Amino acid sequence: MEPARIVRLTPGRGVPDVRVDGDRVVIEHLAFADGALARFVGERSEPDRPLLIERAVRIGLTALQDAGVTLDVDLVRHEFEGMLQQTQAANEKAALALDALLRQNFADGDGRLPRTLERFLGDRGQLRAFVNDLFDEGKRDSAIGRIRTLLGTYFDGDASRLAQLLDPTRMGSPLHQFRTEVSDGFAKVHDRLTAIEAAATARATERARSAAKGADFEATIEQLLGDICRGAGDLLDRTSDEQGAVLRSKKGDFLLTLDPRQTRGAELRVVVECKDRPMSGKAMRDELEVAKRNRDACVGLVVFSEAHAPAGIAPFDVRGSDVYCVVDPHDVDASVIEAAVRLARLVALASRRAAEAEVDAAAVEASLDAIKGQLDAIRALKVQLTSIGTCSQQVSAGLDRLRDGILARVADAEMELRVRTTG
Repeated sequence: MEPARIVRLTPGRGVPDVRVDGDRVVIEHLAFADGALARFVGERSEPDRPLLIERAVRIGLTALQDAGVTLDVDLVRHEFEGMLQQTQAANEKAALALDALLRQNFADGDGRLPRTLERFLGDRGQLRAFVNDLFDEGKRDSAIGRIRTLLGTYFDGDASRLAQLLDPTRMGSPLHQFRTEVSDGFAKVHDRLTAIEAAATARATERARSAAKGADFEATIEQLLGDICRGAGDLLDRTSDEQGAVLRSKKGDFLLTLDPRQTRGAELRVVVECKDRPMSGKAMRDELEVAKRNRDACVGLVVFSEAHAPAGIAPFDVRGSDVYCVVDPHDVDASVIEAAVRLARLVALASRRAAEAEVDAAAVEASLDAIKGQLDAIRALKVQLTSIGTCSQQVSAGLDRLRDGILARVADAEMELRVRTTG
């Protein structure tokens, strides 16, 4: 086989041998000597030869194009490998330099930073020496010494600045004016309280002389009587401002109407008088008689304040058809009022039922006598209580027992009346 020879054509007159026209490549007058290729082309028919040559040129140009691209990639790979080697060498050199620099500055023993830190922060470093000098208590010019001197000037002793500022007796201190204002304020308050106390004393004196004091006492007794009547079913009326059956008479502060169920429909009334002023026994009896006629009542109940009660009736007593009792208006014992009301109710029922039913008068009289005996014992204990201070607790206990006994006797008398009238 002959080696292929490419014969370059000489361009014709003014016409190039190869030209590119848009997407077309035009080759004119191209010939080359290659026996094998000539025989290969000669074996084709003449109509097929142009297409074969076109394919050959296309395949050749494509191969040449791919070969150029391969050459470019190899060149880039070669250049990149060179640059990579240079970079690795530079990195190794930089690492060695950095390692040397780090060892120079941060090595445990010989490093510049540990030596500097030891010089400033070590046990014998400059910071320790500075702190020792700054807070040395023995040096007057140290911070501690200066602070001590400053604090002593302001806070130490009576001559200190703080003592002068807080001394209320010193004319120039801020508290001196405050003390003066407070003293003046207390003086004004004292004068005001003195005036209020004097006015209150004057009002109390005037009130004690007037009817207002009696009205207060009546209000207290009214509340207690109301509680007792609500529990027993009785009716309570305040009649101190109302005229009664007696001409132009308002005697009788309260009127207690007994429960009709206990009186078999009959109206039984107990007139109540409240006395917060001194009054003789005869005057009281006369007033009760008038009050009973004025209010059409069969029994009178008089309640004295402890300061104005007649002698011998504390805490309560039965005199004729009337009941007397004594209470402390400032510390009222409700059981005393309750016992007195029950005694008055008992006397009223006994006076009514004695005429309507067979009543064991002896039993009722015995109950009343027992009650009077209990009252006498209470009066005796009261005398002992006022004269024997050491036995006050025992006497008080005895009073409580006697009070319970009185209420029990009253209940016995009420039961006797109830049994006799319903039997």
